[in-house]
Amino acid sequence: MDFVISILEQGLIYGILALGVYITYKILDFPDLTVDGSFPLGGAITAHFLTGGMNPYLTLLLAFAAGAVAGICTGLIHVKCRVRDLLSGIIMMTALWTINLYVAGTANVPLFSQQTIFKNDTLSNIIPEGVQAYTTLIIVIVLVVISKILLDLYLETKSGYLLRAVGDNPTLVTSLAKDQGNVKIVGLAIANGLVSLAGSVFCQEERVFEISMGTGAIVIGLASVIIGTSLFKKLTLLKATSAVLIGSVVYKACVAIALRNFEPQAMKLITAVLFLAILVLGMERRKKVKTDAGA
Repeated sequence: MDFVISILEQGLIYGILALGVYITYKILDFPDLTVDGSFPLGGAITAHFLTGGMNPYLTLLLAFAAGAVAGICTGLIHVKCRVRDLLSGIIMMTALWTINLYVAGTANVPLFSQQTIFKNDTLSNIIPEGVQAYTTLIIVIVLVVISKILLDLYLETKSGYLLRAVGDNPTLVTSLAKDQGNVKIVGLAIANGLVSLAGSVFCQEERVFEISMGTGAIVIGLASVIIGTSLFKKLTLLKATSAVLIGSVVYKACVAIALRNFEPQAMKLITAVLFLAILVLGMERRKKVKTDAGA
């Protein structure tokens, strides 16, 4: 049971990250590597303010805002400086490494003595003893549901429809007298805000900030999006955001099961092999769909 709960907790936390990657990868068609920098940015912001005595719930909002600023900077580099999308993300990701160090103060900040969203005096008084073992999972589920609902509501707005149009048909956006560059910047801001929020939650769940915690975050996000959208493509009643969240849990489960049979240092290799397998299977499925359509 502890193994399953751990998978659900980690999978759903990274599910928030996957929602951000879904915006850039699926909606904007923008290969945003800023993710590897904005994920630890959320952790750095959290570590800085928690050690300063701030309410842990407020750090979530600050982390989202910081991630949004990082996304805006990536968008400005791409749109205003006319740098290619992939390079824009690489530039911002590189800059964020130093920024994160400055914000956190050091490469490693333990938070074991600090109150977090998962362990504080208020929760201790509210939650019954029999449920306290599931406190972390319950809070993560609440945060994930709130993030998903807000994202779904935004995508149903006029701005959300413009965001979708930029990825599918940028000419249509221009014909509506809208600047597609500004729409991209908004999309990148929301995406990296979600990624940074995930970093804040992850940091508080692990009770430590590590400067390298964002390494490979984009791979996890992409794998979650690809798994979710591929597995549940035919289930039209299931929203894409829900499929992405389920994909994140499935991906984390696959990694966790694989690690039970290998040593911990094999984690990155397992992640790489699993991601390659997911990409290959995804390509095969697309080829099969095209072949059936041609027939």
